Amino acid sequence: MRILSRHIGRSVFAAISITLLVIVGLDAVTAIIDEADSIRRNYRFIDLLIYVATTLPSRIYEYIPLSCLVGCLFGLGQLANDSELIVIRAAGVSTLRIVAYVLRPALVFIFVGLLLGEYFAPYLDQLAKGQREYLRKGESAPDSSSGLWIKEGDEVMHFNAVFPGGVLFGVTRYQFSESRQLSEASFSSRATYNSVAGHWMEENVSITRFYPERTESDKLITRQWNSELSPQLLLVNVLPPSGLSISTLYYYIDFLQQQGTDAAVYKLAFWRKILQPLTIVGLVIIGIAFVFGPLRGSTMGLKIFIGVIVGIVFNIIQDMLGPSSIVMGFSPLAAVLTPIAVCLLIGGYLLRRGR
Repeated sequence: MRILSRHIGRSVFAAISITLLVIVGLDAVTAIIDEADSIRRNYRFIDLLIYVATTLPSRIYEYIPLSCLVGCLFGLGQLANDSELIVIRAAGVSTLRIVAYVLRPALVFIFVGLLLGEYFAPYLDQLAKGQREYLRKGESAPDSSSGLWIKEGDEVMHFNAVFPGGVLFGVTRYQFSESRQLSEASFSSRATYNSVAGHWMEENVSITRFYPERTESDKLITRQWNSELSPQLLLVNVLPPSGLSISTLYYYIDFLQQQGTDAAVYKLAFWRKILQPLTIVGLVIIGIAFVFGPLRGSTMGLKIFIGVIVGIVFNIIQDMLGPSSIVMGFSPLAAVLTPIAVCLLIGGYLLRRGR
């Protein structure tokens, strides 16, 4: 049984790896084509390639569920086409045992996905975006056409580029009076966060103060900037909810709830990440069920086509239920669990029929 388990696991693992490589490769090529229009100033083609390469972990994380489904169909389908599954079944190996053999390599990708989504993808995505914006706009002049806008109290701020660890480039700050009149505007080439002291330090600061009948200008080499903004809070504003780690989402959901602000969008992203392992298991089970059931005698091309269609339909249902839960007010957890439960039910039903 150990030899059989290794043989099935090796076949499925190789199939999932090849599928993931192909899908992520196609997505990366598409990203390179889309980013070609962004080449300007110091942002060259080689920088574009570095940007896409840096975002590969998040792309891998995104396509692991679909790759597990298609890879399962491909790997088991190859065994079925070679009549190996018939021999395995004739030797007395139950369907449930085969399911367990197939789930083992899938667990490896589940573990890899958790590592990428929690530790690598958010950091590298922020690094890639910060580097791209820095090369395109630099630190010497404000550029309000893109970047990040933040409001804190009576102050509105804009950052050209936001790097991990609390490093900002091109920091523009606008301070307004109680009557909403602009009282001060400043620009600094760079600001770094001092985690020990809990404040920012601006460098090369140009300040303009506005009075009713005159303006004053001043220049400083450095200036201390006290703000409630933290690198973790900036990360939440730089990346979309789907790009944040589970721990960051949990922290920000708690922060929004303390402020009395709706956190449904972040709750939806949180439950999607928490339940991604169950999503992969559900898709793998339905893939196994197709091999033993409706697609038993089908060609390999049809199996892969059906796998892609099922994956697309699953994503469409998730994308429809998620925003619907936000608009209609039902639980984001229910929106995430519903398509997973449907996959498990359909897969279990087909497996029982295929015994």
